[in-house]
Amino acid sequence: MKNTMMKVTLAATMLVGGILGQGAVDVSKVDAAAAPTTKAQPIMTDNLSKYGLKKDVELPVTVTAGGLSYTLEKIMIYDFNSTEAINLRKTYKYGDQSGLIANPKYFIWTKITVKNNSKKTIDNINGEYWDLRFGKDIVDPVSNWSRIGKTNDKLALNRIVLKPGEQLSTYQAYMYKGSFNYFAIGLAHDGQFSEKYIMENQ
Repeated sequence: MKNTMMKVTLAATMLVGGILGQGAVDVSKVDAAAAPTTKAQPIMTDNLSKYGLKKDVELPVTVTAGGLSYTLEKIMIYDFNSTEAINLRKTYKYGDQSGLIANPKYFIWTKITVKNNSKKTIDNINGEYWDLRFGKDIVDPVSNWSRIGKTNDKLALNRIVLKPGEQLSTYQAYMYKGSFNYFAIGLAHDGQFSEKYIMENQ
């Protein structure tokens, strides 16, 4: 009886081992096969090509002057009455025109980083230190009324005040109605001026 049980047990063990052996699976290969093979999608930093602007350099682009550095991280140009532009204007209470441009054709949304590398406090209360240029017409930065009293706003820039060594990453809006002939960033601070072209004149 004892020998019979041992034989049965041995046979069962061999049978199971055979089945497992036949169906043995390399778990690492299964995981590798099951894992998605999608490639990382590049981060969209601009839609300039939509407006005929072919970049000579890729974003981000940094301009420095007088101890101030301005980095354009991202720029999106929207038709003024597009869904994206309307949503941004409603969210941050931007008006239908800027102080300098009536009946704008475009609403421009930028992500920027500004750093004070000088020994003086930087305060743009009397005007911007940087500008964006696409042609002869002005690209006008606009203030939002829902956050007008907030300094160093990280969501929608109005006023910036940076002590030496401080930096701010934020978003800034512009309005524009001119043509897109080129794209340049200008920066003036403490008697110095610097300019970089993202796209040269067409």
